Amino acid sequence: MPDKEDFATRYRLLRRLGSGGMGTVWLARDEMLDREVAVKELTMPPGVDEARRADLIARAVREAQATAQLRHPAVVALHDVAVHDGKPWIVMELLRGRSLADLVEERGPLPPRQVASLGAQLLDGLAAAHARGIQHRDVKPGNVFLTDSGRAVLTDFGIATLAGTETLTQTGMLIGSPGFIAPERLDGEQGGPASDLWSLGATLYYGVEGVAAYEGEAVARLSAALSGRVRPPRLAGPLTPVLMAMMTRDPAARPDAGSARWLLTQVAEGLVPETPGVQAPPPPPHAPAFPVPGTPPGPTPAPVPGVPPAPGPAARGRSRLWIAVAAACLVAAAGATAAVVLLGGGGERTEFTGPVDFCSLLTPAQIREITRVPRPPAGTPYQGGCAWTVRGSGVALVPHAGDDAAQPWAMSPQAAREFLAARERSYEQTQQITWEWKEIGAGRLNAATTPRRAVPELGEGAFAHDLTSELGRTHTGAVHFRVLNLVVEARYSTLSGRPTDADIRDGALKAARWARTALQNGK
Repeated sequence: MPDKEDFATRYRLLRRLGSGGMGTVWLARDEMLDREVAVKELTMPPGVDEARRADLIARAVREAQATAQLRHPAVVALHDVAVHDGKPWIVMELLRGRSLADLVEERGPLPPRQVASLGAQLLDGLAAAHARGIQHRDVKPGNVFLTDSGRAVLTDFGIATLAGTETLTQTGMLIGSPGFIAPERLDGEQGGPASDLWSLGATLYYGVEGVAAYEGEAVARLSAALSGRVRPPRLAGPLTPVLMAMMTRDPAARPDAGSARWLLTQVAEGLVPETPGVQAPPPPPHAPAFPVPGTPPGPTPAPVPGVPPAPGPAARGRSRLWIAVAAACLVAAAGATAAVVLLGGGGERTEFTGPVDFCSLLTPAQIREITRVPRPPAGTPYQGGCAWTVRGSGVALVPHAGDDAAQPWAMSPQAAREFLAARERSYEQTQQITWEWKEIGAGRLNAATTPRRAVPELGEGAFAHDLTSELGRTHTGAVHFRVLNLVVEARYSTLSGRPTDADIRDGALKAARWARTALQNGK
């Protein structure tokens, strides 16, 4: 990290781009690399003593270092962090465009298909962050940036924390914005990836409706979130069931990231989403049910099997509501930021020591999204991993190990790293091979491997390559990656002429990304 003299010499501030509760953003020029960047000057609270200031700076630097691990089109890239004039400064990718909040304020509600497309992009960015143990914790319209080139980008991971890492303020400190904080976090729980999914749902709700899901002052919005009362959308159309599922009160009843992305993709493509198993549960006890405009009144629906009704505020205890009121007071004092103290902890896996159920790593919705078949096949054991096959198409997860390892999980993390590097070197040049996959109807075919290409978003050493036919058309995409001491290859093959070469590569990348996330989450 550069010292203050290095920072002042390298980065020349040109003009202020904006300011908010977290600090001021400047347009600057990186004199060393001769490029324009965005520099965020984080604001220190007034009146803090030196010890507290040092703690806040250390926290900001640590969280910036966490964000710097991310390399994804839907996450703003962080280039540098420094301490200058007693304040942290974060150097970021310069984005040209406007925030979702500004766009909706200027143009009003956006079409459901557009919002669904934005949501799918943002969900990919969140999945990449969650795969590294990072939660955003403040997904909201103001932190979603829409670039002039069409990218949807998550900004301001400044309050994200590495999962399992104690922050330097207080253990489990949670920060977020009223109306966009997941109810379980307000309710005194640590929260997790499902909490970011809830906040994304609330953000997309704002994008398509033009208003937040909760009305009123901060206290009213927090109380409504605690009780699970989501105002039914009026303009979302086919996006409605997706939003209601993402904003379900119970985190366990929300769709996983893969299912949510599939549903958003359906809406973005102009289809009516299939939402079996992801409908929002009925309103909790003591919470008034909002009638959906245009539907006749009817009895209260029965609870979803296997999902207990979300308890109302009375069941949670008066103390929970007072936590929300206290958070709202902090909002008024700190400028639209609420803080709740939670408890945290938990261990972290260091390596795999036994067999992995590879068939549990991908969901039916994820297989359906890759293969585009109405009824996704079930996974079956395949080459030590798992395969999902239909006639003419298949997805597979295959573990690999060196010759001296009896089982894929028998390698050490260092041995796995070296083994993956050796596999990468073996794909540096095009090779002619004979390929077959009988389960999808592919006999022995002549094929060529393309030179490997790096996939940095999947971690150190991850790479991809394709198999092409004698006519040069891609029929198989393969992505190799490592999680701790496990090296895995994700494949997607199709004999159909409909998917493009890019579609096939994207299918393999999705399988790898989702499988890697599942492995890191302990499945």
